[in-house]
Amino acid sequence: MRSYHGKAELKAEIQKTYDKYIAEFSEIPETLKDKRCEEVDRTPAENLAYQVGWTTLLLQWKADERQGKLVKTPTEDYKWNQLGELYQYFSATYASLSLKDLQERLAKNIQAIYQMLDEMSEAEVFEPHMRKWADNSTKTAVWEVYKFIHVNTVAPFTTFRTKIRKWKRLML
Repeated sequence: MRSYHGKAELKAEIQKTYDKYIAEFSEIPETLKDKRCEEVDRTPAENLAYQVGWTTLLLQWKADERQGKLVKTPTEDYKWNQLGELYQYFSATYASLSLKDLQERLAKNIQAIYQMLDEMSEAEVFEPHMRKWADNSTKTAVWEVYKFIHVNTVAPFTTFRTKIRKWKRLML
């Protein structure tokens, strides 16, 4: 997994990968948002729903911990070995929205993640054992907060950009 030299570098990488990812949706008409093709595992709406779902969860973990709640990751209803069901939940919850609405929600979540980073010290972002939700998320590995942010922003924006580009080549 990629490492970063500070919050500014992490935020810059999120912005760079987000901008490239979200730009791919500019030429997809709303009428094709749910169009499925065999070669790509998600429709455009499902692709965005996945991003909205994970970024929403990330922000929820922070909010719940701030309120003194015991955070169960990934959610109260889903365990780490139930990610397929969680992805179905994301689709059921968000994929019915318009592409514009999904993009707006994702943009708001990205801005909230930047704010979260701004509110945290460098140590809170990059050192282990700084957030209970991060410590409780894995049984054996120690993940710093930045790793959760990376795997829920930079990594999927890169991977899912490839998927939506393939979908566009086949469907537009």
